[in-house]
Amino acid sequence: MKKVIIVLFCMASMSAISQKEERQQRGGLDQMTPEQTATLRTKKMALALDLTDGQQKQIQTLYLQNAKTRKATMEERKALKESGELKRPTSDERYAMKNDRLDAKIAQKAEMKDILSSEQYVKWEKMAQRKGKHRKGMHHNQKR
Repeated sequence: MKKVIIVLFCMASMSAISQKEERQQRGGLDQMTPEQTATLRTKKMALALDLTDGQQKQIQTLYLQNAKTRKATMEERKALKESGELKRPTSDERYAMKNDRLDAKIAQKAEMKDILSSEQYVKWEKMAQRKGKHRKGMHHNQKR
């Protein structure tokens, strides 16, 4: 019986350590500047979609704007959390945040449609769907 308990404890410990390492690896993107993040995302897209120089510059600008907005929001929330003023949003505030996020996604999709060719756009949408499915799985598995 003792051996079974020890084995279960060891397995639980290893699982917790591996989850901690995964979170640390993802944390690296948060520590980059918006310019670095935008550059890396643009280069990944250039490799995947075979973008022209003009397309790369347009997408770099778009990603840079998004990264700066995301960084500012993260810093604002971090400051509120450190000061102790961060509270759970009300249902109206959550609705407004989700609505704003969806509006931003719609705007980005429209801009991408203008920048990319039709074949590139279809490929980009498939990439975005796969990325979305991957993230949904990650959020589902995390404990809050």
